[in-house]
Amino acid sequence: MSASPDSGLSRPPQTTRRRQLAELRGPATPPRPLDARALAALAANPGCRRRALLDGAGVDKSALAAKLGSPAPFGQSQFAIVRGNSFEAKVKADGGRELLRLIGVEDPGTVSVPELSAAGPEGRVARTALALREATAAGTWTLLDHPLLALEVAGSPVYLEPDAVVVRPDGGWTVVEIKSFPMVDGAADASKVGAAARQAAVYVLALERVAAVTEGARVAQSVLLVCPKDFSNLPTASVVDVRKQRSVTRRQLDRLTRIDEIAAALPEGVSFDVAERSVEELTAAVECVPHQYAPECLAACELAFHCRSRTRQADAVETLGRSVRGELGGLTTVGAVLAAARGEEGDPADPAVAALRRARALREEALSEAGARACR
Repeated sequence: MSASPDSGLSRPPQTTRRRQLAELRGPATPPRPLDARALAALAANPGCRRRALLDGAGVDKSALAAKLGSPAPFGQSQFAIVRGNSFEAKVKADGGRELLRLIGVEDPGTVSVPELSAAGPEGRVARTALALREATAAGTWTLLDHPLLALEVAGSPVYLEPDAVVVRPDGGWTVVEIKSFPMVDGAADASKVGAAARQAAVYVLALERVAAVTEGARVAQSVLLVCPKDFSNLPTASVVDVRKQRSVTRRQLDRLTRIDEIAAALPEGVSFDVAERSVEELTAAVECVPHQYAPECLAACELAFHCRSRTRQADAVETLGRSVRGELGGLTTVGAVLAAARGEEGDPADPAVAALRRARALREEALSEAGARACR
């Protein structure tokens, strides 16, 4: 891959790394590409080396989880995918007339829509960067339909494809996210808007890599979210500020350990080749990579149910959530927590131990009073 400014990457991936990651997922298995949704989920749990390695190697985690006996029952339904594609097609019909209207452009004829096709992802990334540079220099309205951007994550390139990017005459670049969930009375479901904002923040970060080497370019810190109005199929839009999501995502991605460092720590011969390896071999391979389970993983990672099962078997306090784990300090198992609460283990001077014993005493006092009232 080229390391030219057009690519938006700081350095090219090494051939040795590519070969190593291919061996991990299976030489005959094509890599599963990361999208912005998966990247946002990865950034939400940067301490999980297991997910970082599997995503970086392009391993199909759904297939891996199914073979391990812990399939993840989540993801977009086929109906939702079809509905989303249909709504996006409507928004972009007639040269993007509806989308341009939402942006504030009444005459679509004044907007340039460059061709972005090219050979391979590297070619498409370079073609997108060229179109962005030309549009900024021209100082005209430009609509980029499904541009391809690149972002380096843990030392490996990730290719990202936003729904659209609008270039304004003043050199401003704005990400457009098209979603099929409704916006009722000008407001949409907060959790869905939050997920869309985290996803769009990844696109903003990738755009900033290109803008940094493009004179006069400026990436907007807010995105245009396009949704169906009320319960109709008529598009409406809302501007969503993603500054917070961008900062959090950038910080979390920076914390990710480089993938080659994680891979270097693996025993010789470890492979996640779902097609060729047995269940026992895959289980051993997965357990070689440290993970950091949290209940939030259940909604974002295909291996979450497998990791939860292992965490429960280890009696680890991670099953109780990150906030609880943080409060318990050196108490790492549920058994140790209960023993500390009963006064059987733990240093009484430890704030966590003292809080557990105080909580147990208050509980026993409340139950005693409740029992006494019941006997009257």
